[in-house]
Amino acid sequence: MRYGIVLAMLLAVTACMEKNPSSPTVPLNQQFELAPGQSANVQGASIRVSFLRVLGDSRCPADALCIQGGDAIVGIQVEPDGSPAVPYELHTGDMRPVKHGDLTIELVQLSPYPFSSRTIQPDEYRATLRVTR
Repeated sequence: MRYGIVLAMLLAVTACMEKNPSSPTVPLNQQFELAPGQSANVQGASIRVSFLRVLGDSRCPADALCIQGGDAIVGIQVEPDGSPAVPYELHTGDMRPVKHGDLTIELVQLSPYPFSSRTIQPDEYRATLRVTR
């Protein structure tokens, strides 16, 4: 009987951990870096920002000569406390931020920068973001 209760408690804790993975807390108005699949709680804003993945990367390689600079599209989602997640796309081509209520979410940088001799693997990307009010 005791083992059954302990097992039930462990299963409950594990289920909670899978639904709400531990995310670092970052201050409002400061840059933070995320890898694909990572999230950060924004202190003072009651939201969690997640870097989902790079949806496309057509940036001109650093070792090439291009007529246009190209664009990379970064997929993020914003999860307000107690509300469903809202997806957004951020572009390196115009670096235009997105508005979420009274918050502004901007892509500061996407790395690594492409080279023609090397393919970037999806898990190698890092998005530097900033949330401001």
